[in-house]
Amino acid sequence: MIHVLLAAACSVLVFVLLKLARARGVDVAQAVTWNYLAASVLCALLLRPPMASLQHPDAPWGPLLALGVLLPSLFIVMAFAVREAGIVRTDIAQRLSLLLSLAAAFVFFGEQPGPVKLAGLALGLVAVLCILLRPVGATPLHPRALPALLTVWAGLAVVDVMLKKIAAAGTPSGASLQVSFVIALLCMLLWQGSRALRGQTRFTLRNFGAGLLLGALNFGNILFYVMAHKALPSQPAVVFASMNIGVVVLGTLVGAFGFGERLSRLNWLGIALAVVAIALITLAPLITLRLAPLF
Repeated sequence: MIHVLLAAACSVLVFVLLKLARARGVDVAQAVTWNYLAASVLCALLLRPPMASLQHPDAPWGPLLALGVLLPSLFIVMAFAVREAGIVRTDIAQRLSLLLSLAAAFVFFGEQPGPVKLAGLALGLVAVLCILLRPVGATPLHPRALPALLTVWAGLAVVDVMLKKIAAAGTPSGASLQVSFVIALLCMLLWQGSRALRGQTRFTLRNFGAGLLLGALNFGNILFYVMAHKALPSQPAVVFASMNIGVVVLGTLVGAFGFGERLSRLNWLGIALAVVAIALITLAPLITLRLAPLF
């Protein structure tokens, strides 16, 4: 499970970098731009994705283009949410996008909503409410912090749906990531170029270096997650659950104890419910199989 731990650590370190960016004088938008340069190069070198499927007339270019625009947009929103709402809430909003992905699977992909998954979905919704509530006496959130958290929550579920559509068209995951990273990089370069021409930003080595580090961690999360699945090919649900629960727990510890983010007892209850919800949803087939003899 070392690969799962490394993937979770990379994921949380992305949030830490976003949290520290402003204090270190880093332009987040520029860093996100160079992040996609690093991620696309590492993807090409380490995953060596097969690109032949994209030459097919039925290649899913619509979802791929949408993904290329959506990914950097969500990254910018996520950076704002981390800064204004904290690592803990943003991290859990990201992981609990699983709830909306599950609902989409029921509606668009014909997945059957078993009782265990429905229980996980219900617990997850309660967890969202508990986590979003602020402790009494805490500093008020920025007015756009809550919309940013909800955008992260819903946006990542849309990303998951796009990836499912791309996979259903027969495009390998590595190829879809490679193309999405390149499209995201091109979109961000156009935006940063226009910002520079208007005098709103200037390209610096600090932003470039921060972006490359961000991209290395972002891709590291993906790479170690893929390696975890290869190490445990017969247990994909266990890997998925371990990854998500690990990120929630590690992100909570870093946010609460590393950055002093205040959490009430209700918030801690919500975090515990989120862990249980993720476990129920991802391990539902195994749980149902174990419980079947009892009924």
